Amino acid sequence: MIKLYLLFVCMLSSLFISAQTIVYGNLKDLLANQGIAKSGVFVEKRTRNKIVLNGGADFKVSSDDDKAINHYLKKRCYAIRIDSNLYVNCKRLHYKKMRFGNWYAPALIIAGNVYFSAVPLGSVVAQSSRTMKVKLGGELGDAIASSGLVGKRVYYKIDGDTGQLSFVSKACMFDLLESQPQLLRSYLEEDSESAEVIGKYLQLLQNIE
Repeated sequence: MIKLYLLFVCMLSSLFISAQTIVYGNLKDLLANQGIAKSGVFVEKRTRNKIVLNGGADFKVSSDDDKAINHYLKKRCYAIRIDSNLYVNCKRLHYKKMRFGNWYAPALIIAGNVYFSAVPLGSVVAQSSRTMKVKLGGELGDAIASSGLVGKRVYYKIDGDTGQLSFVSKACMFDLLESQPQLLRSYLEEDSESAEVIGKYLQLLQNIE
């Protein structure tokens, strides 16, 4: 019994030792995987109510007992990797002069570019509504809260060379999947720009790299 207990403790300890939290100060460092290890940092999924009331992205990243790290994570950090999960700081990002708000969005890297999922903004609202069946009305803020758009997500691309953001449309996915005919045929059958669908194929592309 004691041996089993010691084995369990050793296994549990190895899980904590292997866990890694790496913060990145800018896009260049992220793509070069040159970050700084931090401890005592955790991520939590924000509730729908918090997003409706305060806006912002889907995940809050913070530290329990370090105000300096919390300030850095909220204001200055570009991205953070916790184990195998990557999150980008939406505070640092904007799409056509429109900002995503505070906190972090899930992301992945493909062919030197960063892709992250967030709420539709600006012209993406009308474009994505056609493929996600979102009924809009009123001012943008009211539309997001009342139409269910607060629960909708699309993907954006951060260009690895310029840092510029663009919407991941069906045309963009066609270009990305052109070298993978089977995946392209499957995507065209789904015919959607929702993050749920796009994310599935982005993940498959990342696994192929």
